[in-house]
Amino acid sequence: MIMKKRKIAGLLAALLLLGGCGSDTPAEPAGTTASPTQAATPTEAPADPSPTEEAAPTEAEPESIFAGKLTEGITIPEPELKQYLVPENEGTAFTAKLGVGYNLGNTFDAYDDDGYAENELAIEEYWQGVHTTEQLIKDIHSFGFDSIRMPVSWHNHVSDDLTISEAWLDRVNEVVDYAVNAGMYVIINIHHDNHSAPKGFYPDQANAAQSDRYISRIWSQLAERFKDYDEHLIFESMNEPRLVGHENEWWFNPSNPDCVEAAKRINELNQLFVDTVRASGGNNASRFLMCPGYCASLDGCTNAWFKLPTDSGGFENRIILEVHGYTPYSFALEYPGTDSFSIDSTGSTGDISTLITKLYSKYICAGIPVIIDEFGARDKGGNLQDRVNYAAYYSAVAASRGIPVFWWDNGAFSGDGEIFAIVDRRNTDNSLFDIIAALTKK
Repeated sequence: MIMKKRKIAGLLAALLLLGGCGSDTPAEPAGTTASPTQAATPTEAPADPSPTEEAAPTEAEPESIFAGKLTEGITIPEPELKQYLVPENEGTAFTAKLGVGYNLGNTFDAYDDDGYAENELAIEEYWQGVHTTEQLIKDIHSFGFDSIRMPVSWHNHVSDDLTISEAWLDRVNEVVDYAVNAGMYVIINIHHDNHSAPKGFYPDQANAAQSDRYISRIWSQLAERFKDYDEHLIFESMNEPRLVGHENEWWFNPSNPDCVEAAKRINELNQLFVDTVRASGGNNASRFLMCPGYCASLDGCTNAWFKLPTDSGGFENRIILEVHGYTPYSFALEYPGTDSFSIDSTGSTGDISTLITKLYSKYICAGIPVIIDEFGARDKGGNLQDRVNYAAYYSAVAASRGIPVFWWDNGAFSGDGEIFAIVDRRNTDNSLFDIIAALTKK
């Protein structure tokens, strides 16, 4: 079984001097331990009691839900990291509830611009072949994921006046209900609709009118549909807004006027999103909302032009900064790149520490909640131990500074593309429990 040393580590951390805001020192591991995959050593028996009193029973260590499912020879590291102070407000208290999250990727975000899917509802299975069931969502929750992100693309499911198909919206709503009824927090968004076609948005001035119309029409309909849902449902304005096809599509270049223009337009679109949702009434008046910078990147939210929208709901700390962090790029996403990751090497951990430190210093210390709602590392020829090391370190260092993280799962376990899957949606008993255990500490 996996011994729950995290609780002990938490008690020890409380005895240490907590890190404070304003520190620019990257969070590095102070040492690591590996959770054993065999049964724990029995607790030493207490001293013999006196004749007049009985010994208190020793509480048994609870058995891991992954007992018997972990790979022989794979160890689950538990980085011992300094815990940093997180300002207390409604926003940071809320994100603390989210725990570790999971992305239901390549599902409702899939699209069929060439017309191969038999009907619009079949698009759900178009990229990964599995129809989402309520049992699948329950299994994901049972593995220790308290939150789920449901990326959704809409442009294949709207009429010319941008009215969302009732059948598609009903299906999205059905799966949202699976998760909410299971006790999970759920994020829905506008995902692969970033293009200059009539049905979509594009963050430049030339497409401003079209983009404003798209954002306001889609979010006014979603806000109306879900206005009675409580805080378990979170809205995310856009996924990775960027200049698609531009030389700086994936890199914010502050010297390029196109990038500066895009940053300003993203600010305006985020503000339009917030105003549209807040004006819709119901629980949307206080719902937590998520907004990204350019490409949802670190540079996109730390440049001189980016600013979070002003909240018109009359509440504070209800706007969450959304960031994606496939870092270090050479290990997480680049192919072939490097296939090794050691939590004892700053060469492996340095970029992660820098990312978390910058987000902590600029936003968390200012009381602004942050979520990294996409991260992960693709399989590179069976480098399971390295991916386990990565998952353990990344989730731990983010948690040490109050930032929830969501693993990107696109349903792919094989093939020539990006292999990010950890939950086998066809048979969850075949999931990659070593990585899941490293993320959820179960």
